Amino acid sequence: MTNPRIDILQKEAKDKHIENKKYFVKLKNKPPKNLDYIMQDLHDAEFKKTNCLDCANCCKTTGPLFTSADIERISKHLRQKPQQFIDQYLQIDEDKDYVLQTVPCHFLDQDNTCFIYDVRPKACREFPHTDRKKFNQITDLTLKNVAICPAAFNIVEKMKLKMPL
Repeated sequence: MTNPRIDILQKEAKDKHIENKKYFVKLKNKPPKNLDYIMQDLHDAEFKKTNCLDCANCCKTTGPLFTSADIERISKHLRQKPQQFIDQYLQIDEDKDYVLQTVPCHFLDQDNTCFIYDVRPKACREFPHTDRKKFNQITDLTLKNVAICPAAFNIVEKMKLKMPL
């Protein structure tokens, strides 16, 4: 399946989880030298035909980590003091990171746009991280993201076809 609908994405991802996990173990043991270039190409091709506003599942089901730079930038944009922003929207998780108090994201509008898009957290700008350098180091994160993001799901499926191990 090349374009799983959100309502069946988790099932599709679960069905592929063991296969994907084995693939990523092999990939870690023997990564192609040009892995990051291949991933960039797969990412770019997928996002030429993917409109995140059609889905926004990431914003509806998960929350990003907020760095201190994110907190400074967003609180300034909202004309708040950083501590006010933290108190109103964030909490500290078990890893001692700042995360949203609730999901869906408070900044997600009904039309799937983001109220703070121009100043959104780094984690949101980079999601689903399939074009990140040293991709081989984030395969665990990618395994999680295929159950959240249809584009990540499609990229991993195409990756397995392009680079069979």
